[in-house]
Amino acid sequence: MLPDSVARLFPPTVRDALVALRRDLHEHPELSFHEHRTCERLEAALAAVAPVRLDRVAGTGLVARIRGRDPNAPLVAIRGDIDALPIQEATGLPFASRTPNVMHACGHDVHAAWAVGAAHALAQTPAAGDVLVVLQPAEETGRGAAAVLESGALDDVRAIFGGHVDRRFAVGQVVADAGPLAASADVFEIELTGRGGHGARPQEGADPIVGAGALVGALQTIVSRRLDPARAAVVTVGAIHAGSAPNIIPDRAVLQGTLRATDPDTRQALHDELRKIAGGVAATYGLSARVTIDQGPPPIVNPADAAAWARTATVVVLGQEALVPLGTINMGGEDFAYYMERIPGCFLRIGAREEGAEPIPAHSSKFYAAEESLFVGAAVLAETARVASKALAAGA
Repeated sequence: MLPDSVARLFPPTVRDALVALRRDLHEHPELSFHEHRTCERLEAALAAVAPVRLDRVAGTGLVARIRGRDPNAPLVAIRGDIDALPIQEATGLPFASRTPNVMHACGHDVHAAWAVGAAHALAQTPAAGDVLVVLQPAEETGRGAAAVLESGALDDVRAIFGGHVDRRFAVGQVVADAGPLAASADVFEIELTGRGGHGARPQEGADPIVGAGALVGALQTIVSRRLDPARAAVVTVGAIHAGSAPNIIPDRAVLQGTLRATDPDTRQALHDELRKIAGGVAATYGLSARVTIDQGPPPIVNPADAAAWARTATVVVLGQEALVPLGTINMGGEDFAYYMERIPGCFLRIGAREEGAEPIPAHSSKFYAAEESLFVGAAVLAETARVASKALAAGA
């Protein structure tokens, strides 16, 4: 149920338009950097708010500038991401995806709509300074935030805020914790090269499949035996590719996986230990190892002052009881972290579960966010922008 304190912030015509927008985006999802229809739909929705400027950035992204009360006050930003995932939808929603094998399984349809909702709220009740509403492509590939930054559109921004729907929390609950909120998300590939041969005469070859089997187990010792137990980290092998027939020893095996950490030192330790163990196991089995690590987004660590602005805003909109702790370490990645490497800010979790309903994990074919979370996210992010803008203007 939509809290009354939020419902009264949006006139019925605006609520109807935002619901229609969300459902339309959900019904027509598009993958990273292919969000062409999505961009056009959002551009029209933002134009209705009459922003000072409305620019396309990063190919399929948008930045709308919403006028504040003082043009000389510091500039802040709100970000919503817009891309979908390559998953066949199984929600049964009346507005389910019409595109085969593509769906909004991570709630970006809601994030995009609540960014437009925040623009409406800020146009109605402006912040001290101007606010940029950023509609970012390609979060799911970890490339969109970097592309927006490279465009220069955020060069003057003094603080930035974003959020993510989360069905572990009910509608009306908000997580605005200081400290770690998301992990770094790096991808690795290990190619083991041996010497192929007949499966009946293994002594004549150097079997990369046997080496791969040993390596999978050995990599798990990085977290269990190489790191401080107080530090959160994950090493997951998600794919192994090797062989072509049951009686052939192949020349090579390839392992692919992900590395997660919530602080830079642990992240570097994962990289170093992965390379060391891969080389050692390969040598043990008479193989060679080629290790490639593709660095994704860094960790998100919310600074205390920016988190305090978001917490103040949440209390203004929803009351003190709305604030809830994350309660666990989140090892998921989020490319909003790229913004926070350059710009102070805070990333929130916005409750998206109907009262009494079951949690549904993101990236599931059955994931969807409760519609009311759209308005909670819009109201809280808009108010966070106001609180931050006021604080920055006072300190300028």
